[in-house]
Amino acid sequence: MDRRTFVSTLGSGAALGLAGCLSRDDGTEDGGAGETEDDGTLTVVTYSSMIDGTNPAGPWLKEAFEDEHPDAELEWIQLPDQGIAHYVQQANAGQGIDADVYLGLNVDDLVTVDDGLDGGDGGLFRELDFASVERADRVRDGLEMGDPHGRVLPYDTGYICLVYDESEVDEPETLETLTEPAYEDVLVTQNAQTSDPGQAFLLWTIDAFGEGGYLEYWRELGANGVRILDDWTDSYYGAYMEEERPMVVSYSTDQVFASAEGHDLTRHQVAFPDDQGYANPEGMAIFEDATNVALAYDFFDFVLSSAAQAEIAQRNVQFPAVEPEYADLDEAFDRYAHVPPEPVTVGYDDLRENLDGWVDDWAREFASR
Repeated sequence: MDRRTFVSTLGSGAALGLAGCLSRDDGTEDGGAGETEDDGTLTVVTYSSMIDGTNPAGPWLKEAFEDEHPDAELEWIQLPDQGIAHYVQQANAGQGIDADVYLGLNVDDLVTVDDGLDGGDGGLFRELDFASVERADRVRDGLEMGDPHGRVLPYDTGYICLVYDESEVDEPETLETLTEPAYEDVLVTQNAQTSDPGQAFLLWTIDAFGEGGYLEYWRELGANGVRILDDWTDSYYGAYMEEERPMVVSYSTDQVFASAEGHDLTRHQVAFPDDQGYANPEGMAIFEDATNVALAYDFFDFVLSSAAQAEIAQRNVQFPAVEPEYADLDEAFDRYAHVPPEPVTVGYDDLRENLDGWVDDWAREFASR
């Protein structure tokens, strides 16, 4: 997955502290979700930037969770290159999955599971008992992934938008504006086959122009010189940060990162064409083969605690999943992280019926640009 890890100045671990038990928001000690067993090893699969890189959230989560649950150990497993498809293949081959939790699911992953799993949908992960997660009711409205089988609980969200250099190009008022001559050879985006933000941008255009109009829109983008690179890293740190292009598909938290790194914010302006941005919540799920389900529910409850939500948001440069009063964010995060006036997303039902076809049709014409 394409993720940006946060790079040092806004990490709040020192301020929140790890000594002793974390405190509940009402001043009492944080406990697990109900009367569960806290001992054993919890094996959690997640994407690489959660556990590697500069100041990732994963090591903080491990230390804080183990501090709260002294008889437990949290073990990270990096998501294989094939992503969620790796575990679908294992399940179809009848192989046991040696992990308890998957941290980093989005709705597209659920569609991949249900389209690829032998024997029908609704498998690979357990249907969650949300009553076993005391803090589940903190999750903000609008982050539901529409899973009819109730397998996933959100823990953060990001908004895909446009980031641009205002000294070189004006803010685009609409997506249609990007096809005008003033925006020729301006935009760089990502391959919808290989990149989360690239696929999100594609789905945003499908939402805007419809199944019958999105390919024609992309043809107009192509005629206007859009550049498509494999992933977010190549497009952002390459073509955009090297000033080969003055506009990139990226995240609406871009200024949080840019201000912390001391970059000139002139080149890090956030645009929401049509007052929109594409919402891409991430969730956590429990594998059907999990051996420590009770501890998994304790981990879910811990991830939704105020301290963990703040750390995940600031280190991953994403928005918390919980209501604002339950995440004590750094002042700079509040100042520089932007929410679109109208978040849009394509839901599970539409994706389940169409996602592969949409992406394949797009890729035949545009993936090699």
